[in-house]
Amino acid sequence: MTDRRSFLTAGGASLALAALGLPADAFAAGGLTLSQPRPFSFERLVALAKSLGAKPYVADTSLPASVLERIDYDAHGKIKFNTDNALFKDGPGQFPVTFFHLGRYFQTPVHMFVLESAGGDGFAREIVYDASYFAMPADSPARQLKDGAGFAGFRLQESRLGDQKKLPWQTNDWAAFLGASYFRAIGELYQYGLSARGIALDAAMPDRPEEFPTFTRFYFEPPASDASNSMTIYALLEGPSITGAYKFVLQRDKAVLMDIDARLFLRRDVARFGLTPLTSMYWYSESVKPTGIDWRPEVHDSDGLAIWNGAGERIWRPLNNPTQTRASAFTDTNPRGFGLLQRDRAFDHYQDGVYYEKRPSLWVEPLGNWGEGSVQLIEIPTDDEIHDNILACWVPKAPAAAGSSYNIKYRLHWSAEEPFPSPLARTVATRIGRGGQPGQPRPQGVRKFMVEFIGKPLESLPFGVKPELVLTASRGKFSYIFAEAVPNGVPGHWRAQFDFTAEGTEPVDMRLYLKNGDQTLSETWLYQFQPF
Repeated sequence: MTDRRSFLTAGGASLALAALGLPADAFAAGGLTLSQPRPFSFERLVALAKSLGAKPYVADTSLPASVLERIDYDAHGKIKFNTDNALFKDGPGQFPVTFFHLGRYFQTPVHMFVLESAGGDGFAREIVYDASYFAMPADSPARQLKDGAGFAGFRLQESRLGDQKKLPWQTNDWAAFLGASYFRAIGELYQYGLSARGIALDAAMPDRPEEFPTFTRFYFEPPASDASNSMTIYALLEGPSITGAYKFVLQRDKAVLMDIDARLFLRRDVARFGLTPLTSMYWYSESVKPTGIDWRPEVHDSDGLAIWNGAGERIWRPLNNPTQTRASAFTDTNPRGFGLLQRDRAFDHYQDGVYYEKRPSLWVEPLGNWGEGSVQLIEIPTDDEIHDNILACWVPKAPAAAGSSYNIKYRLHWSAEEPFPSPLARTVATRIGRGGQPGQPRPQGVRKFMVEFIGKPLESLPFGVKPELVLTASRGKFSYIFAEAVPNGVPGHWRAQFDFTAEGTEPVDMRLYLKNGDQTLSETWLYQFQPF
């Protein structure tokens, strides 16, 4: 066990703070053991990240791998943080903080610090890991870890001042950071789903493995008052190719908002430098479903990538589960936003008690101009719902070279719908089947597409007027093209229908929107079709 004389308990630390001229009652530490205070500010954290970035990466191997490996999925599931030890459980602020334990799948120690006051300047003290913070079986291998080992991540619990019958804070959380630089939040439908990351490096590059840097430190700023519905958290990112300092301002409202200020320093060249990355799961939907693959009609956390580009165009790109990894780039300058969305909200389309219909959509809103680059979409084959196989991120045009630094600011919206809805009709379904006409021989190599749109511009069409389809493809030819109202009595619900004959076996990029004369009626539907 660590010599406790080298650490200050919460009460002893208060005496030391008084000697330093700091308020002894800055916050309540609960049952946590805290280290001696160290100077802290965001500028100091940025300077630390920059200094580390100028040196070779050194992985933290301080913990016994033999012990961590024994904390497998089952053993880890039996380790529960005792909420009596939660940070800020008695305030200040509304949201107590609880912690995840280390284990086989989370072996990098993450060190947690609490700041002495709001504002981010002053002193920080480390929360010293102790097995007594957790409830665990007597024979758990976790008991072999020493004090000060660190944690795997943390959760922000629901408000301690809220309706405890509806959302008891001890059993409900609204944001979590766990594993590498992954984090996630619930949306307004109270479900977790897709994740965000601090950075994505060399994803889906054929000549090198993807790198997964880690948030190795977090600093929690005490809220200024119980009336605040936000939390400010700072983080240090470390990896073989990069270091970084992050400031997160998380706001718990109807949707969860996160304002992020990231300062990044490259140790070495990166081929695909993915900023603001979003990670999700798409197995199958109504578009293409192999026979008998699963009993459920659809399985996905997100069903499409939405882009609002710098020119003002609204784009919808349905997701695919390809036969091999695919990367798509949507070139842009100063994008207005993009996101991975879950548009299909009908339970009957999933039939699953894990509530895929309630999974949040996640939208990236740039704060400031990002310049030239591309929104890139990576789609990886999967045969199950347990794998995150979708990545969307912003990649700057300029090469990401060793010694480069970046400052990027953005806001994440974890919500049910995209936060800045288009006035145009939006895509609500993409369906693919055999081409040709019922009752007639079906031509080989021809696929029929039904793309559904709904929205006020279509609802406002004069009686008898049909929207015109504007169709293009990178190769191949279209036939039997027309639009019709979906026969369900819903105003403004139309479908565009066409047959498509591909040329060759390589993927085909298709583009479609609806118009009436010079008036654009719908967002732009983009699709990457794999002939089969």
